[in-house]
Amino acid sequence: MNHRPNPTSSQQGLRLLSVVVPVYNEVATFRQILKRIADVPLAKEIILVDDGSTDGTRDLLRQIESEAVLYPNSIIKVIFHEKNQGKGAALRTGIQQATGDLLIVQDADLEYSPEEYPRLIEPILSGDADVVFGSRFRGDRVRVLFFWHMLGNRLLTFLSNMCTNLNLTDMETCYKVFKTEIIKNIPLRSDRFGFEPEITAKMSKLGLSIYEVPISYRGRTYAEGKKINWKDGISAIFTILKFWLLDDLYNETSGLNTVWIMQGAGQYNRWLFLQCEPSLGKRILEVGAGAGNFTKYLTSRDRVVATDINDFFITSLRRRYQYHDNVAVEKLDLSDRNNASNLTKAHRPDSVLAVNVLAYIENQELALKNINTLLPIGGNLTVVVPAHPALFSSLDVHLGHKRRYGKNELKDLLINAGFEIQSMRYLNLMGALAWLINGKILRRKLLPTQQIRIFDWLVGLLKFEKWVSLPFGLSVLVVAKKKSPVESF
Repeated sequence: MNHRPNPTSSQQGLRLLSVVVPVYNEVATFRQILKRIADVPLAKEIILVDDGSTDGTRDLLRQIESEAVLYPNSIIKVIFHEKNQGKGAALRTGIQQATGDLLIVQDADLEYSPEEYPRLIEPILSGDADVVFGSRFRGDRVRVLFFWHMLGNRLLTFLSNMCTNLNLTDMETCYKVFKTEIIKNIPLRSDRFGFEPEITAKMSKLGLSIYEVPISYRGRTYAEGKKINWKDGISAIFTILKFWLLDDLYNETSGLNTVWIMQGAGQYNRWLFLQCEPSLGKRILEVGAGAGNFTKYLTSRDRVVATDINDFFITSLRRRYQYHDNVAVEKLDLSDRNNASNLTKAHRPDSVLAVNVLAYIENQELALKNINTLLPIGGNLTVVVPAHPALFSSLDVHLGHKRRYGKNELKDLLINAGFEIQSMRYLNLMGALAWLINGKILRRKLLPTQQIRIFDWLVGLLKFEKWVSLPFGLSVLVVAKKKSPVESF
């Protein structure tokens, strides 16, 4: 039974907080911690994952499930593992069920204080952070306990920091807060306490904004039920090293992985921007800016409007460019004519840049007509799209491409949307060969990260394309000029 939470003024724009609680043999303290979580004045869902308890906790959870109405401002969800799999496995289950805007991990004992949730989520709500770690070593009230445990925590944090180049003080902390859309899109492999170093390594590699907030800590003794031991410390060392060496960052179902992957191809991104740059004016509207792989090259222009449809990217771009007076970040849905018209009135761009956007849109004709409304007569549209329908493969399907383009098809689309073609050419012969091998022959779903790094190192070889007209390439670059407005949709 679920009890729908009532919103409170302290949410500060937060719709729902997901609290994931892995539970294993905590019958003595569980009602106390659940009441303290429920009493936090935030609308939340509490996801309780019993990991094969044998001490009566399962019966208690079944009772709590039936009396969920007793817990105000909370939705209670109870999930049972038939056998004990470990904290990491329980967290994977809980994260899959989360529907809130933010997600926090809460241990089922009384070591951590739910009353500190508002302080922990504040850096994310203010737009500064993507992830928040609660640190037991930054100066709040802490119970004095085991020297060797403290030393072990500090050594593991030190080793993790060496591998991630972060300056965390408490990598092993339970309290970690995430934007839910981020944590749901990251594969989690560790079944036991390796969750902590694994997720830290992956957050670092993704380049996310991580904050630490001081928290209090009331540690337990082994007589009081503490479960982690020296074997978990040894396992954590191997986990740190494993995910330092291994790039395992993207769920196969992730809609964000393309942009994250291409952030690592800095030389290629710059080369591709230089191919587009001659057609760009002084007031640029960038469609599908994503993580800002091209936005960073535009900031010297008089006016830049970076747009995307994804709220995660909108938030990240606004944080990144909050001190650039000439850069605005807006949400743009190319299936919404009013949205496009309002952007035009507010920002009056003289050129539009759309790199690898059109292939993701179902109604490409409507999208191009909406782009037409963004420009004045004579304004330039610079488009890069994936080339050659014959290259369409498992890579395209996984990345969300609806199609790849031939030159004639693209030319007709643009003319019908009120544009006049100025130039059109293939780009990136080397990338097309890699796409053919990986997608059509090997049927991969993602380009291996190491291949992308090698390609980025070799990108200087693409300079010859400036003087050669290619018959084939991974992409088509088109520069078109708005000839006339499109009257009907």
